[in-house]
Formats: sequence, structure tokens, C-alpha cells
Amino acid sequence: MRELEYAVVLHPDPEVGGYSVTVPALPGVVTEGDTTEEAIAMAKDAIALYIEDLSAHGETIPVEDRALKIVKVRVAA
Repeated sequence: MRELEYAVVLHPDPEVGGYSVTVPALPGVVTEGDTTEEAIAMAKDAIALYIEDLSAHGETIPVEDRALKIVKVRVAA
């Protein structure tokens, strides 16, 4: 079994606490956790299930071939 690596983005939720998590290379993979550790663990589970479902249906598993780069920009509002 090969090992894949994906960037996950943790989005803090200031209203209810915790984090929502997205995986840019795997659209539709969204989860959440109360702490960063829990959010990352939930992301790993969600990614594994997503890949398992793709494999079961004979679909191609996306591979993240380059590191995600997040840049903040300022705009006038």
C-alpha cells in the first residue's frame, strides 16, 4: 500500500470554536474538530474514506503533486 500526502486547511470558527477542515486537492472533503489535533485526525479519516470510495468505484485517486502555498493579500474595502 502506498502512502499519499495532502495539504489540509484548518479554518478557525470564532463563533462556536474549533476548526472546519478542507482538503484543496480533494473537493468535497470537509470535516471539523474541536482542537487542531482532532481536526487533523478527522481530516485523515475523511481522506481515507474518500480514497476508499474512489477505489471501490474504479476512479482515479487525485495526487497532490506540489505543495500548497497560502498567501495573504490586502485589498481596499
